[in-house]
Amino acid sequence: MAATVYLIPTILSEGQTGCLPGYILDAVKNCSVFFVENERSARRFLKLLSKEIVIDSYEWYNMKEVNDQVATSFKQKIKQEKIIGIVSEAGCPGVADPGQQLVLIAQEMEATIKPLVGPNSILLALMASGMNGQHFQFVGYLPIEVNERIKAIKSLESESKQKNCTQIFIETPYRNNQLMETLITTCHHQTKICVAVDLTAETENIQTKTAQQWKTAMPMLHKRPAIFLMYSGL
Repeated sequence: MAATVYLIPTILSEGQTGCLPGYILDAVKNCSVFFVENERSARRFLKLLSKEIVIDSYEWYNMKEVNDQVATSFKQKIKQEKIIGIVSEAGCPGVADPGQQLVLIAQEMEATIKPLVGPNSILLALMASGMNGQHFQFVGYLPIEVNERIKAIKSLESESKQKNCTQIFIETPYRNNQLMETLITTCHHQTKICVAVDLTAETENIQTKTAQQWKTAMPMLHKRPAIFLMYSGL
């Protein structure tokens, strides 16, 4: 019997478990080993799912950095045909979050991979943006240095127009306001920008406006988890 690896989505906002399907709890109960981005928050997440879960009955491994030691431990558990859970800090493992390297190892060792449905900030923001959902790309973080960031934004805007493509990116929350200011001063005034903050939380807010419209409606984004989308296509 091959090992099974569950890719277990977790919450995006503190305490908001209502966005998780019930079958995630069944998968958690089936696991005997967890590889997690942050053990403390992963343990807290499991307790949110069910107070009956005995946290210390699982084996725990930190995968924030997939070094040789972590990879070796993961391979051993695959060989032992364990049922393994992979949990990132927020959202879906392997999608703009750690986990991808371990999943690749599992694929190479022919383990059974079971991705589970759950909240993903990238897809939720795209769904609510009104932008092109047929052609889009997630580009991660933009450069920190101002001139390089401006160059990157112009390049993404040009590509969006040429390819009719939605561009999706993120920023460290304490630099959100600076990124927003750079976007609205760099982009063409008719380029659409969507800002999706606090997804799945009670304070969730998702708005799409042109760069020109944002100039008179600057949101307060400091230290709020956010997804940014840009569209200058047809």
